[in-house]
Amino acid sequence: MKRLNPVLWRRLEGIARDETERLLLELPPLLRAKARAIPVVMEAAPTSDMVRDGVEPDLLGLFVGGGHAGGEDETMPAEILLFLANLWDYADGSAARFREEVRRTYLHELGHYLGLDEEQLEDRDLD
Repeated sequence: MKRLNPVLWRRLEGIARDETERLLLELPPLLRAKARAIPVVMEAAPTSDMVRDGVEPDLLGLFVGGGHAGGEDETMPAEILLFLANLWDYADGSAARFREEVRRTYLHELGHYLGLDEEQLEDRDLD
């Protein structure tokens, strides 16, 4: 699994938390309430167990658990994982691009939580 030095980790985690909170405040109240119900977990990259289970090691984010609309894996609590080292790599070390990718990735995974599939997310330019 990728690792980040502690100073960079704190910086990226702070940016990601700020960006997800800013985005939540922009959502309509009903959608904001639904979005606040799902925890956002920051990790550097998918774990070795996830990769063994078929998750791509360079994945930017992942929704796990049961969705707001039901379905998915009801045995796991719902959460959104953001993989900060992968997002940072994808952003080529640009803080502005990192912010943008955090927003897009968070919205993409939130869409899964709300029941949207990949095609519906692509239709919304969130692929």
